[in-house]
Amino acid sequence: MNATPSHQALTPEFRLLVLLVSIGFFMQGLDSTIINTALPAIALNLGEDPLRMHSVVVAYVLSVAACIPLSGWLADRYGVRNIYFAAIIIFALASLGCAFSHNLNELLIYRVLQGFGGALLLPVGRLALLKIIPRTQFLAAMSLMSLAGLMGPLIGPTLGGWMAEYLSWQWVFFINIPIGILGALLTFKAMPNVTEPEVAAFDFGGFILLIFAMVSLCLGIENFASPQYPIWWSLGLIFVGIISSFIYAYHAHTHQNALFRSRLFNNKIFTLGILGNFFARLGGNAMPFLLPLMLQVAFGFEPFITGLLMIPTVLGSLASKPIIRPIIQYFGYRRVLVVNTLLVGICIASFALTTAETPIWLRAIHFFVFGILNSLQFVSMNTLTLKDLTQQDASSGNSFLSMIMMLSMSIGVALAGTLVNMFSAYFGADQLDLAFHTALMCLGCINVIAAYIFWNIPKNVSV
Repeated sequence: MNATPSHQALTPEFRLLVLLVSIGFFMQGLDSTIINTALPAIALNLGEDPLRMHSVVVAYVLSVAACIPLSGWLADRYGVRNIYFAAIIIFALASLGCAFSHNLNELLIYRVLQGFGGALLLPVGRLALLKIIPRTQFLAAMSLMSLAGLMGPLIGPTLGGWMAEYLSWQWVFFINIPIGILGALLTFKAMPNVTEPEVAAFDFGGFILLIFAMVSLCLGIENFASPQYPIWWSLGLIFVGIISSFIYAYHAHTHQNALFRSRLFNNKIFTLGILGNFFARLGGNAMPFLLPLMLQVAFGFEPFITGLLMIPTVLGSLASKPIIRPIIQYFGYRRVLVVNTLLVGICIASFALTTAETPIWLRAIHFFVFGILNSLQFVSMNTLTLKDLTQQDASSGNSFLSMIMMLSMSIGVALAGTLVNMFSAYFGADQLDLAFHTALMCLGCINVIAAYIFWNIPKNVSV
């Protein structure tokens, strides 16, 4: 059968470009997951407490969230090829810096730089496809790119565990160097340097306000259980974050050139989707960090076995893809999101029932079910959030959603680390499994808030 005019196969002239963007997508997806199983090994080598290593994840994800608003403007102003090339070089050099770090502070600095490169890789790569590839071939290009994005999380935890156990934790970062070199060499061959003839002045004031808000909220939550800082310091940071958010909301309403105009929130579905995304992702996005840590630190699993146990989660996510659209079409967004949000929360809390003696086959099924539920949750929330935006607001709305997704992940990981440390101090160092179990139950309960938000979706909203 011939391809329809609206959905053509990818022609040879664009294949190298899609391969290049896929490399960036793969690097970002791999780096977001490969480090999780290696954290205890990194902590041992740097002389740090494994329970306080969540800052390594938070530094990267928060840096990505903070720099996403900058990516589109830089690409329009200086060209997609130049910015994409710069992103790969920054990402690769920062990875090298991470590998040669001698203490936690050095590692955190390079993780922030790595996050800056990562923040440019995916949005600018997607923008390049949007600007260069004909609309009739765009779906085929995005499908191929998404496949590369799924490969990173699929192999990341196992590869990270294997490297930490049989090589050294530094290889978790060294692996980005050859991939980065390949991407850099391909960039000038495959990607034209498309620019925009007229680019509005960048809203640096709003950008600084957003960074203040995100960093203050994250650091406030992350340092809450830290003995190094008094509690008033953490509360003060959270207060600064909330105040900065309100100031930005006023700025977005009054500033003509704001990064995200307040009119976006005139759309009720978009507003509910953003709020639901934020709260629902706090628990779901903390699991790739918290579960490998629990398996190794509380249950005594080896890094490689821990990585293998993460595979069923990704397989569950892949298995759910064909059924998501039919489920939403049959039940509608409201029913799917309310019920599934509660099921995800119950599934997160149910990890508290597992022990070191839980059979491997039962643990694998548990992770597989979580992968299915989590994938259904994320895809449903994302499509709901963006479905009713006008063409004029689609780009801005998508960027804001991407930023909220990464912000929620960073706060979720910070919250998970803080809860484990608080409960560890309360129950005692010899009751680590109880500390993890209690933290998991708390994270699962947060989904009740998200379910309440989704309850407000109008009943007639469908695909």
